[in-house]
Amino acid sequence: MSDAPRLRVVEWAAFERPVTFRFPFRFGAASVAAAPQAFVRVVVEDAKGRHATGWAAEMMMPRWFDKSPDLSVDDNIDQLRRALRLGLEALAGAGTGTAFDLHADAAPGHAAACAAQDMGGLIASFGMALPDRAVLDALCRMQGVPAVAALRANLAGMDARLTPDLAGFDMSAFLAARPGPDRIALRHTVGLGDALTIDEIETPLNDGLPQSLDQVIETYAPPYFKLKLSGDPAADIERLGRIAAVLDSRAAGWQATLDGNEQYPGPEPLADLLDRIAAHPGLASLRAGLLFVEQPMARAVTLEADVSTLASRVALEIDESDADLDSFPQARRLGYTGVSSKSCKGVYRALLNAARVAQGKAEGAHLFLSAEDLTVQPGLALQQDLVLAAVTGNAHVERNGHHFVAGMGAAPSAEQARYAQAHPDLYTVSDGQTRLRIEDGMIALTSTLAAKGLGCAEAPDIGALDPLKGGPAP
Repeated sequence: MSDAPRLRVVEWAAFERPVTFRFPFRFGAASVAAAPQAFVRVVVEDAKGRHATGWAAEMMMPRWFDKSPDLSVDDNIDQLRRALRLGLEALAGAGTGTAFDLHADAAPGHAAACAAQDMGGLIASFGMALPDRAVLDALCRMQGVPAVAALRANLAGMDARLTPDLAGFDMSAFLAARPGPDRIALRHTVGLGDALTIDEIETPLNDGLPQSLDQVIETYAPPYFKLKLSGDPAADIERLGRIAAVLDSRAAGWQATLDGNEQYPGPEPLADLLDRIAAHPGLASLRAGLLFVEQPMARAVTLEADVSTLASRVALEIDESDADLDSFPQARRLGYTGVSSKSCKGVYRALLNAARVAQGKAEGAHLFLSAEDLTVQPGLALQQDLVLAAVTGNAHVERNGHHFVAGMGAAPSAEQARYAQAHPDLYTVSDGQTRLRIEDGMIALTSTLAAKGLGCAEAPDIGALDPLKGGPAP
């Protein structure tokens, strides 16, 4: 897009802040009780010599980006730190261009640099995702517009150069039609280790937040749920039966997604699980309200095994297998019809995959893009992710960061107060913490989508952040 502002990154810095969970988050074979949140700050300059500062934040969650048993939790986090530093260096070295020019010029070399250090596509994606978001945030602040307006006007200069399958697609019309709803529904995650009823809570926290599933329903009234799977059909069907009993008695009309987190070794065990769901007398509501199954099989198997037969029974989506822009088209050829949107994989990836969904639907295909979470934290990260969920057209979004962490955690009280004051529709203050406000299962988006920036006009308290480990201080 020739009239999109041309920018260059003239300064960058990276930070982190520790985040401790209220109780461990168990997904797949992993259980995580704490992880650092990464923050990046960039300064951009436009052709007129004007400067603007942009921010982005994301959890550095171990055991998801790379699940190799040979790597420790610290190894996983260090991978993300290295990828992030490489991504910032790549974007700063991309010269001058539109925000999307900078991404398109930097991303291939960045992916190669990560691969040279044995870091896979998801890790490389994380390393570019935060710098890209920070540049978009700076662009919005420089132009004095909210992100939705910037995307509708294509101020980033997006096109189909990285996605040849979208050649001829009207990107400008697609972007101009990006929605800006005033609220979005919560899809609550039920982790493998979560207590389902108050009687199952082994260590009551008494911190003013719900802990068990029945307490979550009473407090937030979510209409949608995301249920984690273990990869063992017999164990999964037993737990799904117990979850359904709770939901049937407390959440009328509930709908759900299932998340395998790569735990199923192949199509046959997954078919076994679907057979068991079909035959289970207590799972009628799950059968009626099952939306899709997310990443059931290991990424090494997913893009090799044809799942067309399974996909005729239930919609299947890739998540961990979405390592680059070629992944979704490849998965489609094997029978998958969905792909996840996550801020940690990049805003451009999500938007381009949303364009693919729109193109596919126009051609009669039943495709979808869902909004997923990786314990996104209240504050900057949450608000940027909510913008992405909204503009990609999602009616509901998985949210779990607010459940596993008490409010804004270690953020200083003054920073928490600024976010609460700027976004009273999104946050509530209780027990000394600024916490996500959820009313009747809905999350308000009005102030987030109106903020002059990528979802947020506020910035973290830089004095309360530590320099990103493994490199020179900013």
